[in-house]
Amino acid sequence: MSDSHPQNPIKGMAIMAACMVVLPMMDAIAKYMATFETMSPGQVTFYRFFFQFLALLPIAFFVPGAIRGGKRPWMNLLRGALHAAASLMFFMAVKYMPLADVFAIYFVEPFMLTMMSALFLGEKVGWRRWLAIAIGFGGAMIVIQPSYEIFGWTALLPVLCAFLYTLYLFLNRAIGDADSPLTMQFVAGVGGTLFMTVGLLAGHFIYPVEFEASLPSSGLGLVLLIILGSLSGYVHLLVVRAFRMAPLSLLAPFQYFEIISATVLGYLLFADFPTASKWLGIAIIVASGLFIIWRERVRVRQISAEPPLG
Repeated sequence: MSDSHPQNPIKGMAIMAACMVVLPMMDAIAKYMATFETMSPGQVTFYRFFFQFLALLPIAFFVPGAIRGGKRPWMNLLRGALHAAASLMFFMAVKYMPLADVFAIYFVEPFMLTMMSALFLGEKVGWRRWLAIAIGFGGAMIVIQPSYEIFGWTALLPVLCAFLYTLYLFLNRAIGDADSPLTMQFVAGVGGTLFMTVGLLAGHFIYPVEFEASLPSSGLGLVLLIILGSLSGYVHLLVVRAFRMAPLSLLAPFQYFEIISATVLGYLLFADFPTASKWLGIAIIVASGLFIIWRERVRVRQISAEPPLG
């Protein structure tokens, strides 16, 4: 893999942490649409990628090569399909389960991503980083406190989401700098829209409850869908940029930051008030991320202090 972009792990981690705080807003919107607008998860997922496509279209139109698909159009279309499938699994899960419980199961994903980066990209993962990941995961468990009744078939949805999203993030790094982040997200929006168009047609006959075609029942619902797609498109532009600045295994633990805004949104929108143990878990998650940042700064200083060979 060739990547001509300069590595800037500290900036990459900062971008990733900020994105992970914002992204749960999408999941809260999806749960709101299913709860109060009575829209099917399949339809919400379709609009999410359709409005991502529309939001990026004006910018992509003026960027050479963006609309033509760049150098690796099929890989970016695959990214979009994987992301759409992962989003569908997550949106189906939050329809039936509390947002925090879905995150509880979904947080196997940083482990998957770290293992894939070590096995297939040859990224070095030291014992301190593995320990920080494990501690962050433990903090997530303290925050979420999943109940036993969720471990039915619906528990497989966030697990499958985690696996599909891992593949999506892995492709972000594996593609390298073949295409610009804008091209990658624009074509991914096309791929996700096409995937969900086929999914809606097929799902209507196979599982109509989850793929019923519908429009939002209010003007607020339409505005939220536009925000859902636009927010996803632009935030994931930053996620792609972060993965060009830092290794996958270094950025993976920062996905735990999602639980912070997920906890806040769960309280504000769905009356899920955080207990003292949840605040403790949030503190552990933040501490694990800050530890990784500190260790990276130490490592960078040590490398820069080494005398040049020869």
